[in-house]
Amino acid sequence: MNKLASERMLCVTIAALTAIEFLQLSMTAFAAGPIMGELGMSPEDFSLVAAVYASVAILVISMQRWFVERLGGRRFIRCATAISLLGSVLCATSTNFGSFLCGRVVMAIGGGALFTSARMIIHHLLAGPRRFAGIRALGTSLALSIAAGPWIAAEAVAADSWSAIYWIIAGLGGLAFVLAGITLSPIPLDPKGTHVPRAWHQLLLVAGSFALLYALQRFYYDFFSDAGLLLLLAVLGGAALLGYAWLQQRGRRSLLRVRQLLHVRYLAGLALFNFGYLMLGANNYVIPVMLQRTLGFGWHTVGAIEAIGLLVAVLTFTVVTSLLPRHPAPRKYLATGFAALALFGFALARINTGADLWRDVLPALACYSVFLLTVLPVAAMQSFREVDQDEPAFSNAQQLKNMLAQAGIALGVALATLGQQWRTAVHYAVLDNRVQPGSPAYEAVFGPLRDSLAHLVGPAQATPIAAARVAQMLAQQSAMLANIDHFAAVAVLGVLGVGVTLLQRVFR
Repeated sequence: MNKLASERMLCVTIAALTAIEFLQLSMTAFAAGPIMGELGMSPEDFSLVAAVYASVAILVISMQRWFVERLGGRRFIRCATAISLLGSVLCATSTNFGSFLCGRVVMAIGGGALFTSARMIIHHLLAGPRRFAGIRALGTSLALSIAAGPWIAAEAVAADSWSAIYWIIAGLGGLAFVLAGITLSPIPLDPKGTHVPRAWHQLLLVAGSFALLYALQRFYYDFFSDAGLLLLLAVLGGAALLGYAWLQQRGRRSLLRVRQLLHVRYLAGLALFNFGYLMLGANNYVIPVMLQRTLGFGWHTVGAIEAIGLLVAVLTFTVVTSLLPRHPAPRKYLATGFAALALFGFALARINTGADLWRDVLPALACYSVFLLTVLPVAAMQSFREVDQDEPAFSNAQQLKNMLAQAGIALGVALATLGQQWRTAVHYAVLDNRVQPGSPAYEAVFGPLRDSLAHLVGPAQATPIAAARVAQMLAQQSAMLANIDHFAAVAVLGVLGVGVTLLQRVFR
């Protein structure tokens, strides 16, 4: 195989490893409802699965370099892809909550660190202009995975074959396993031996991650009954994670060299990444909820419109990567990205129950794609400059960033669910108080509805049916107003992001 063909195959390997992580996250989030229905899982069960997956993935990412030092890059990636494939098969063949949870745990063990590994392949094996080709392969795969996930999931559900979601990931795992054997060197790195994981440190990490994420997920279901207990669990989880970071920072033989990463550029980059992943998690939850439950569009239609809107991410990444070599100053890209986020929020904050998908929703999704694939790639290219020549520090920086990404996505979902619950309850209380039986607003809706139903089912049945329909309309309107509140907040955050970008002096 000549050098050009070898580099192309290496880029395909990078793309496959990236797709395993982001495609499965995108499809699982979009198809959560059908998966729960098929397996007899409650929303609480699904939240537990999400918290366990993220916690295990964070643990595995923290140990990625330690494994590579002892197994070598090729052997580690082949083991990881084989385990990910096994987990995907377990999910595809699962029949209940327990078997699905087991499958997701195995998927996290195998696939949790694959995105980090893809980035480290670029750092180790591609230099100069070739490195940019590897980054382009990684970013394009990420964009395509985010866009294709909803469409593939919708097609699988429409065909009454939700398990196809995980068979596709299993196929990608098999492809990555073969490609890694062809494109990666079998020579392992020399074991360093000085930076080793301590069992109780790692236990603190996984326990803290799970406690925090599980508490945040459970707030949606138990906020009014167990708020005190959940707050305590979240505080303990956060304290455990801070304790883990402190131990890593002060230890001489710590697994992650946190002390070397405490500089302004990297910390600012982490803030950008975490905001981007938090938006990804929050909007991945709210957008389908709004389109399906509030506006009443069909599952297949929603999957298609999300895919089309998010495909702009691919075009955005192509434009950004073509401009960056000639115009590398990051400030203009970041300001553009945050402006696009503000437009996305403003567009969907003006929506109503008569919204048109093509005219009202699709342009907003396109702006959201511009935000994601402008801010995240530029942050990736700017945040690691001060550790780029220090391979261990660069690896640890990537690991820490991707650990926080897992937490950021889960945190975004948790905050979005809490926000929707809170704002829906507030709006319903206000509307219910204004639209009481006997009030002009109530009679304006109830009277004509009752009269029209009386011709179909008779006066006796028309009254309760009309009253139930009015209550349903109030619930729909309350949910719509909660959706609007969410996107108004997103718009404000986008405007603040533009302001901070123009004022800050780190990424000029």
